[in-house]
Amino acid sequence: MKSFAKTTLLLGLLTGLFLAVGYALGGRGGAVIALVLATIMNFGMYWFSGSMVLKMQRAIPLDTKAYPYIEKAVRELTAKDNLPMPKLYFVDTPIPNAFATGRNPSHAVVAVTRGITEILNERELRAVIAHELGHVKNYDMLVSTIAAAVGGAISILAEMAFWGGSLFGGSDEEGNNFLGSLAMLILAPFAAMLIQMAVSRSREFGADAHGANLIGQGSDLASALQKLESIKPQLAGVQQRPNEQATAHLMFTNMFSMQGLSSLFSTHPSTKARVARLMKIR
Repeated sequence: MKSFAKTTLLLGLLTGLFLAVGYALGGRGGAVIALVLATIMNFGMYWFSGSMVLKMQRAIPLDTKAYPYIEKAVRELTAKDNLPMPKLYFVDTPIPNAFATGRNPSHAVVAVTRGITEILNERELRAVIAHELGHVKNYDMLVSTIAAAVGGAISILAEMAFWGGSLFGGSDEEGNNFLGSLAMLILAPFAAMLIQMAVSRSREFGADAHGANLIGQGSDLASALQKLESIKPQLAGVQQRPNEQATAHLMFTNMFSMQGLSSLFSTHPSTKARVARLMKIR
C-alpha cells in the first residue's frame, strides 16, 4: 500500500507540473492544451506501447520446446495469481533481463532474454517471472507508459514555452520572460525526469514484494538480483543501444545503472535496497 500511495503521489506531482507548464505557456488555454495533449499521448501509449516495445527489443515468440520450464512456471504462477496466461517472448541478446508489457492483464506479454536464461537457475528465473507478473497484476505497464508520455509532453511544452516566450513575448519585461522561459526549458523536463524515475523505482519495489509473496519467499528473487549485480562490471564497456535506453524502465533490473547521486536518475532502486526488503519476506 505504501508503494501504491507513493506512486499515486508522484503521478499527481507529474500531472501538476505538466499543467503548470501548460499554464505558463498560455494561461488557462495553455493548461487545456496540455491536458488535451496528455490525453492523446496516453491514449496512443495505452493501445500501442506493447507492440512498440516488442519491436524495439526485436522480440520473437518464445520457443516453448526449447524453454519448457519457462512456460510451465508462467502457467503455474498465473493460475495461482488468477491472471490470464500472457504471451511469451524471447529477446536474443546476451544482456540478462526480463520485462512485461501490454496494456492490461488480458493483453500482457512477458519476455526473457537469452542472457538471463543462461545465468539464472530455474528457481531464480521463476522468481523473476513472478516479479514480472506483479507488474501485470498491478497495471504497472500502464502506469509506466503514462509517466513516460507525460514526462515527454512536459519537455515538448517547455520547449514551446521557451520559443513562444522568447520570440513572441515582447513587452517591457521581455528579458525576464526570456529568462523565465529558459529556466522552464531546463528545469521542467529535469523535474519531470526525476519524478518519472521515482515512479519507476516505486513500482519495482511493489513488483518485488508481489513476486516474493506469490512464490512464498524472497530469497530466490534476491539471489537472482545478486547474480545479475555481480556481472554488471563485465558490461561496463558495452554500449547501450537506443532501444535499450528507451525501455530501461520496463526491465527487471537496469544492467547499466550506477550508484551514488546518479541513482536519482535510475529507473530502478539499488540492488542492495531491493535485496534487503526481499530477505524480510519468508
